[in-house]
Amino acid sequence: NYFCTKDQLKEIEDNEQVAINYCDENGKIEEQFNPNGSIKNIAGIFNKEKNVLGMMPHPERMIDGLISNNDGANLFASILK
Repeated sequence: NYFCTKDQLKEIEDNEQVAINYCDENGKIEEQFNPNGSIKNIAGIFNKEKNVLGMMPHPERMIDGLISNNDGANLFASILK
């Protein structure tokens, strides 16, 4: 899960570095949709230059039905759009 100090959280929010939040299928961000207790449902953040993404979900593990399922493909497809 993602955690940081209050000062760090303010900095990443001020710099619009939060890339992905845990949410429901309609984009509603609430604690009940947070599977691991990350601060403010943060699932991924960018570095300051926004050219590096760190994220907790592992969509690359969910792109093949033989391994698990293909739910992760949706994230990669949305990036291409």
